[in-house]
This record gives sequence, C-alpha cells and structure tokens, in this order.
Amino acid sequence: MAKTKSTQQKVDIAGALQKARAGQKRKFTQTVDLSINLKSIDLSKPENRFTANVVLPHGRGKAGRVLVLADSMVTEARKLQGVEVLTKADLLKLDKDTGKGLATYDLLLAEAPLMAEIGKRLGPVLAPRGKMPRPFPSGANLQTLVASATRTLVLSPKTPLIHAVVGREDMEDMRIEENVRAILETLEKNLPKGKQQIGSVYIKLTMGPSVRVV
Repeated sequence: MAKTKSTQQKVDIAGALQKARAGQKRKFTQTVDLSINLKSIDLSKPENRFTANVVLPHGRGKAGRVLVLADSMVTEARKLQGVEVLTKADLLKLDKDTGKGLATYDLLLAEAPLMAEIGKRLGPVLAPRGKMPRPFPSGANLQTLVASATRTLVLSPKTPLIHAVVGREDMEDMRIEENVRAILETLEKNLPKGKQQIGSVYIKLTMGPSVRVV
C-alpha cells in the first residue's frame, strides 16, 4: 500500500508540471515555484518550529543573484563570477532603510565576524523576509561554499504557507520532480505529525496559474 501511495505522489507531481507548462509562453525563462500549505500546526509554539536544510538534488537551474558580505576575504570574493560583494565599509553605511535592497538577492552569505553588525543594522529588514545572510568562517573556500549554498534550501517556516523555487522551466521534469520530493520528504521528517500536516501543494511557473499537486 505504501508503495502505491508513493507512486501516486510521483504521478501527481509529473502531471502538475505538464499542466503548469501548458500556459502561455513568455519571453524570459520562468522559474518553477512551489507552494506548500501546512495544516493543524501552530507555529507560534516553540515546540512546533524547526529549521531544516534541503539539498536540492538538481539545484534551481541558473544561479540567482548572490551577494557576499566580506571583511578579510574581499579579494577572494571579488574573484567569483556572478557574485556581488559588499565590504565592511559598505555595510557600515547601511541601516534598515538603506539596506532594503539586500532583500532582493536570492542568496546572501556573510563572513562570520560581520554577523553581529549585520544583525544590528539589517536584522529588522532581512529577518522577517527570511533573508538573513548565511555565515561562513574566514578562510573558507568561497567557490565551493557558493556552489553548495545555491543548491540548498533552508526550511524554517514562520507561517503555514511555504514558498520555494524548485527550478527553471528549461530543466527536465524529472529533475524538478526530484527537487519537489526532496522538500516534501524533509517536511515529513520535521513536522510533528509528518505528512498528516501537509495540507496542499501547488506548483506554477512565474507568470502562470497554480496547479495542485497534492
């Protein structure tokens, strides 16, 4: 019976992807977005909260906007392709108003010694959006760190509605499907009552309608 249920979930994901792709074509490559509604859980209670890292088996496709806040590793950070860099001097010029633009980045990484200053200056604007930078130790291999981080999704729900980018429309269905399953399996392991608390799941392209998966 368990095998049948697992197979059905796989078919539902594949079918939903096909329906999502059937919409109007756009002049840009759309992301594939996942929405999950949790049920029967009060996330205001500490015992129900959790944080879990999901390594997406196939990443999200092309990396989004990445920002590194660095101090002693500015030179190393600036060598990375497709990565923007803020120095400590840049950070000290920001506050909760001027730092709002940082929330538009897909991934923020920060050298660990800067985290206290970041929390003081930017915490009020970044934390509510789930965009606080991930700290890394001075001397870390930044290239490896960025590559790994762009494949990692942090699940730390504050409300029953979870949003995640699980790929791009130019990725194969099978790869997107496996990314979705990785997220659902991680939720099942971390929710107090497992899959019973996953209410509904929807998938869509950036500009397309939502299609129900579960």
